[in-house]
Amino acid sequence: MRRNLIVILAVAAAIFLGGGLVTAGLRKTADTATLSPSSVIEGDSPSPAASSSPTPAPTVKPSPSPSAEEEDETDRADRVAQLTAALKKLDSTSPEFSVAVLDKRTGERYEYRGTVKYDTASIVKAQILACMLLHDQDAGHDPTAAEMAWAKPMIRQSNNDAATSLFQHVGARTGVTRCNKRLGLTQTVVNSSWGLTRTTADDQIRLLSKLVDTKGPLDTESRRTAFTLMNTVDRAQRWGIPSIARSGETTTVKNGWDTRSADGGLWAINTIGRVTSGTTNVSVVVLSHDNRSMAAGVTLVEKVAKLTRQYLRY
Repeated sequence: MRRNLIVILAVAAAIFLGGGLVTAGLRKTADTATLSPSSVIEGDSPSPAASSSPTPAPTVKPSPSPSAEEEDETDRADRVAQLTAALKKLDSTSPEFSVAVLDKRTGERYEYRGTVKYDTASIVKAQILACMLLHDQDAGHDPTAAEMAWAKPMIRQSNNDAATSLFQHVGARTGVTRCNKRLGLTQTVVNSSWGLTRTTADDQIRLLSKLVDTKGPLDTESRRTAFTLMNTVDRAQRWGIPSIARSGETTTVKNGWDTRSADGGLWAINTIGRVTSGTTNVSVVVLSHDNRSMAAGVTLVEKVAKLTRQYLRY
């Protein structure tokens, strides 16, 4: 009987110890459990069985690659910085200049001293032309033969007498100032001596935009007239903006140049215009003063225009 009791107790002890081993085995399994990556990323709560588990190693999400748009913006910023640096370097050894560029295709705009005022010289003739076209639109008729007899030499040969006649015809200083408001020119101060009108590169970019804006104040026929005249200036005056055109591209231009004894015989040299093709639609303005000669001024404004094309890659 006692022996049987010993056997029974031995068996019971074995069962108890075996149960302890089984329990230890389950705890071992729980201690080595880890959360799935999805639980870490999505913020799921761990299950009660894993609540006493050690904190798993954090799951690191790879940084997303920059999008093509972000890369383009970074590249654009780099090119703008390089252009500004190049212009500052040129500026340190040249007469003062300003430049503005508008890429109509992308909407990107660049300026260097864009709000500094310069004498217009003859680039104001494009402004007078726009005012004549608006004057005729208001009157409900196309430009008259007499008006075109002034407009053609004013733009193509930069004829001063023709410009004076048209300037007076559209209301002189008062009329052109009123017209400027319709064209969005807020930084241009008209002078009774039209060549001494003061303007900025920013305002001249606005003018060039209005000459082609289908939603602007100029109607289709007026825009066509402006394009035709500025696209057919005399060969001797096709400097400035046309110098940056490539094969197959179309240009419009109006240049201005003037020297006065009040400026010590130094020259104001300006160029405004557009370069267009199937893949290019850019307006460019370069204004300058205090050039020692007309030739030196032409060289300067063309160099500035070429730098904008080199770095902005339009």
